[in-house]
Amino acid sequence: MADETVQTTEDTPATTPEPTPAPSGDLPVSSPNRILLVSYPKIVFMYPTLIASIFAGLYMYFSGATLAEPGSAHIVARVFILIMTINLVVISFDFPRTTSLTLFFLGVAVIAILWSVIRMNADALPYIGSMIEGIKPFANATFYFFIAMVLLALFVGVYIAVRFDYWEVRPNELLHHHGFLSDLERFSAPNLRIDKEINDIFEYLLLRSGRLILHPSNERRAIVLENVFFINKKESEITRMLGAVQVQVRNTTS
Repeated sequence: MADETVQTTEDTPATTPEPTPAPSGDLPVSSPNRILLVSYPKIVFMYPTLIASIFAGLYMYFSGATLAEPGSAHIVARVFILIMTINLVVISFDFPRTTSLTLFFLGVAVIAILWSVIRMNADALPYIGSMIEGIKPFANATFYFFIAMVLLALFVGVYIAVRFDYWEVRPNELLHHHGFLSDLERFSAPNLRIDKEINDIFEYLLLRSGRLILHPSNERRAIVLENVFFINKKESEITRMLGAVQVQVRNTTS
């Protein structure tokens, strides 16, 4: 009897301890058995403006340009305003593929019309050039650095906030970590359905982001995650993980 008991104990497979959730404030790293999904606010798409403000501030600081002797400071201000305007338009409106193509062809048509007007009227080009030269914005280095500090502070705030609100996909469950006390919600993952949407082509070009919709089998409501970075990679990783789980279950039951 003693021998049988020992044999049974030896044949019992060792159980692998389940990974414990990361402590509050610490975002874990994705691994083959764990995929992290983070939904970011749209302010993260303002990083081109942040980069432009830093370069503009450095130029104004080292060039020593003043309002009395602006030099190329007007050109720097025009470029900064243009980048910031385009950036604000990107985060204010959605540009799906059809709309983006429409805008592209509209831009081509406007350029073609301007080129035709210049070809037919040689005086039009100097007139347009004088209009652009008449716009002379000016800002010193302090202004650009202040814009950069505001954006950096917002980015740091977002970086801290997402540490307390993220999703974790495992082979057998979907976890939602949220709150400063590391609250945890669990959903069933083996029958999880996922949908991927890229509603804005410019946001996708900036950070490869898009919308990920999760449909847990035991939940009536869908879980919508906006602005997930590298969404194509995340979707393929989740599909691969859940597909492997389905194959294993199918083999054991056959």
